[in-house]
Amino acid sequence: MAKDRKIDVVILGLLSHEDLTGYDIKKRIDGAISFFWKGSFGSIYPALNAMEQAGQISKYEADDSGSRKKILYHITAKGTKVLKRWLNEEQASNELKYETLLKLYFGGVEAPETTVHNIDIFEENIKEELEVLKMYEKNLKKEKDNSDHKHFLLTVMFGIETYEAYLRWCVKARKMLKN
Repeated sequence: MAKDRKIDVVILGLLSHEDLTGYDIKKRIDGAISFFWKGSFGSIYPALNAMEQAGQISKYEADDSGSRKKILYHITAKGTKVLKRWLNEEQASNELKYETLLKLYFGGVEAPETTVHNIDIFEENIKEELEVLKMYEKNLKKEKDNSDHKHFLLTVMFGIETYEAYLRWCVKARKMLKN
């Protein structure tokens, strides 16, 4: 698997839980894992095609009486092997990319009020996402005997801790810029 195609393991991971359509995969990425991973239809469908050709997934038409044909994807034994190999790799890329921080870094060329405004926008977005994470946490704690749910809960707890730290930083940064 190419190093720049982590979308492959995201898809394999999602398919390890259930068969999904391409649209369902996008919904899962935009939902529970969006606070730490992003994916677009432009990256999902080419990855699905490549992984099918590599024998990591298979697709089939769902038995559905609807007018649209639903194509579902299923992880194969080879795909499970690829996912497990990736899970056991010791090296992981943990890149942080926040445009707000980029604007902050170069903010000296503009009035401090502009940077404060950017921090305000960042803070509001974090507050919204934090509420979603807390809802996930509440629901997952009800089901924490399920092994998968324990792992989901751990990522949500990481997100909550991180986002709460971001909110504390916003207060400090705003104070520093106003002094």
